[in-house]
Amino acid sequence: MAPDADKLRLRKSVLSSGQPGIDDHGREETIDRLVTLKSLRGNEVCIDGVIYDITSFDHPGGETIRVFGGNDATIQYKMIHPYHTAKHLEKMKVVGRVPDYVSEYKWDTDFEREMKKEVFKIVHRGKEFGTTGYFVRATVYIFVFLVLQFQWMQQTSFPLAIVYGISMAFIGLNVQHDANHGAASKRVWINDLLGLGADWIGGSKYLWMEKHWTHHTYTNHRDLDPDGLAAEPFLLFNDYDLLSPKRAPYHAFQAFYFVLVLAGYWISSVVDFPMIYNLQDRGTLEVGIRLDNDWIQSKRKYGFGLRLLYLFCNVVVPLYNNFSLVTLAQINVMGISGSLTLGLLFTLSHNFDGADRDPTKPVRETGEPVCWFKSQVETSSTYGGFVAGCLTGGLNFQIEHHLFPRMSSAWYPYIAPTVRRVCEKHGVKYTFFPYVWQNMYSTFKYTHEVGNGSHWKNNPFKGET
Repeated sequence: MAPDADKLRLRKSVLSSGQPGIDDHGREETIDRLVTLKSLRGNEVCIDGVIYDITSFDHPGGETIRVFGGNDATIQYKMIHPYHTAKHLEKMKVVGRVPDYVSEYKWDTDFEREMKKEVFKIVHRGKEFGTTGYFVRATVYIFVFLVLQFQWMQQTSFPLAIVYGISMAFIGLNVQHDANHGAASKRVWINDLLGLGADWIGGSKYLWMEKHWTHHTYTNHRDLDPDGLAAEPFLLFNDYDLLSPKRAPYHAFQAFYFVLVLAGYWISSVVDFPMIYNLQDRGTLEVGIRLDNDWIQSKRKYGFGLRLLYLFCNVVVPLYNNFSLVTLAQINVMGISGSLTLGLLFTLSHNFDGADRDPTKPVRETGEPVCWFKSQVETSSTYGGFVAGCLTGGLNFQIEHHLFPRMSSAWYPYIAPTVRRVCEKHGVKYTFFPYVWQNMYSTFKYTHEVGNGSHWKNNPFKGET
């Protein structure tokens, strides 16, 4: 369901009598109010149209639930808790309802049920977290990163800049990603600690959760996926029609400057002090997610402090050791190396020839919700196998990751054949590339065709200008 209610539906705000009633599970409750989604308070979340107060809720997965305070968290809840039923929600306090709640996605479909049934035969409940192999891999990447960082703070060089930048990307792929999904360990403090890997490499754990979880919720949604909109107006990933005002003549050449835009990600992110100070991801705000709750604001000092520490270690100290244009160039090469490693691997996951770039189109055309599980498969791709998984933190298994985001990446090679088999049985398109270069080629091809609008030309079903 979209977080910005004005975009998709009109809701009425009606005060209730506040009288006790009986909920759908036979519990006595007091419905304080009937409200719109925009009327949610920062300590409340909406799940399937029911409003819950999470102020005193002791969440087993830690405080990360509070990232979503003030928002519809239906999809986040269901994708993070694949085992849960409505019974588990009884632990939270009901304080209201959204009377005309409607979702763009549907759940508990035949495809979803069989996918869960078959995958859970391989990965049993409570065993979906990081394996010994995962922690060995993470330890190796952390050790290499720390050694290179120590050397960087002693004396910089261009070869070191490249290797150190790539090692930062590997922390992002192999350490913080699983942790900030709550998938590294069932122990919250381990996830919290490893999740700070995002800050070690110039990002932010909190900004990452805001944006990345929204991306998972609305993957390739034309209006609500911040990843699909983040590069605009420089790059178009959404295949807008030829008359769209978002199109510009220079987009016809975007495949040629695509890499340059990705290379600039580091510098644009690291020096974005207003965003790290406010701790509100700009792209996530633009798609309608509220990020003004008290919990997020309470983390501002940590996010800002960690960013200053990163800049001190990676920019200030090298310049103090040797203040020169050469050192400045080496710092930029370090950032570019990390940006390209991360950017290219993340971009190819959902932007390739044949990807579903508009999964909720049937909702607009027929009003019928779409299967969320199906949309995750058809908007994503998988490439390579076990070795690629060890290098990319399992993100080469992007389909498996989007179906089970709170499962450790260490399990994806083992469930991939089953996921593919169930997809084939249900007629769901599973996109697989044997090698990463094939996926990369498909991404550049798609980017070029989106830029020049070729998907819309010479097609009698889409029209021609």
